[in-house]
Amino acid sequence: MSLAARIQSRRFFFFIVVVALVGFLIFSSAALGLLSGEGANYNRVVWNQFLTLLVGLAVFLVFGRLPYRSWRRISLGLFIFSFFLTLLVFVPDIGFSAGGAYRWISFGSRTFQPAEFLKLGFVIYLAAWLAKIRERVTTWRSGFLPFLLFVGLTGLALIAQPDIGTFLVLFSAAAAMFFAAGARWRQIFILGLIAGLGFLSILAIKPYARERVLTFFHPDEKTNSSSWQINQSLIAIGSGGLTGRGFGRSLQKFNYLPEPIGDSIFAVAGEEFGLLGGVALVFVFTLFAIWGLRIAARAGDRFGRLLVIGLVVLSSAGAFINMASLLGLFPLTGIPLLFVSHGGSALLFSLLGCGIILNVARSSRA
Repeated sequence: MSLAARIQSRRFFFFIVVVALVGFLIFSSAALGLLSGEGANYNRVVWNQFLTLLVGLAVFLVFGRLPYRSWRRISLGLFIFSFFLTLLVFVPDIGFSAGGAYRWISFGSRTFQPAEFLKLGFVIYLAAWLAKIRERVTTWRSGFLPFLLFVGLTGLALIAQPDIGTFLVLFSAAAAMFFAAGARWRQIFILGLIAGLGFLSILAIKPYARERVLTFFHPDEKTNSSSWQINQSLIAIGSGGLTGRGFGRSLQKFNYLPEPIGDSIFAVAGEEFGLLGGVALVFVFTLFAIWGLRIAARAGDRFGRLLVIGLVVLSSAGAFINMASLLGLFPLTGIPLLFVSHGGSALLFSLLGCGIILNVARSSRA
């Protein structure tokens, strides 16, 4: 490993560790909102998140040392396993339903969200496949149509749950990888048209998705039902002012914000740390995206470059969509905020993905 690559990987390592620890502090403050609910156990929730963080950081360290090229050999099997594991959410007594969505597998008192595993398996296999076909990516028969079939099949499994937010993030990563692999602009344009038609079809058959889009355009209507979350989020962020109320002093997390430790956690951070804190979080994820893409540009091979691009877009797109939706700039999706929101599966696989990026950085030409 060159000196430049060693310095780059060390900086990325400490950056992820610091961001994950700061994210846990924000989470522990947002979790105070659970104290106002009946039967909520603040200590248990925070302790479980902390244990998941420790395991995730250990995974980050281990996979940061595991040669990333080894993923290429098992990419197909990994995707197939993650895909069928995701389908288990529809099996009675195995799949766990909440709020009308089948997104979890239950193991006694524990739950696991296989879609997080599917995202990782999807990106790894897509990177391996695109690296293999090389120049044929520009052809319709060997490039575009198999790509479209692969993305569409994965999308059906997610939309059926329904988990449209996860598919949106996954589609963003896939499109970025396809473009970076050398796809023609005509193919990208047609992909965009198909995505637009698919989005309209989802609105036609999924009432809850249609409701969220209508809420986005008319947030001042139905303020006691479908528009409640966005309005309470804007109140929280607005009341934070420039510097915020202070750590732990959010008021909206008590009985006002739905899911204050979940997809609404950015609003809690905005209330406690103000405009400066919100801008800082946006800057952190922007830095993560730029840093990751620089690592991709210096990767030693085509597979490493495409793999990092997919993992970076997968993580950063989800973070930006989450923050934008709570600012009223994008329809609400339920996507968690990377490193901050509650969710053991998301945190664990996010840190695993960062470990793979770290190993590519250690093996880069820089």
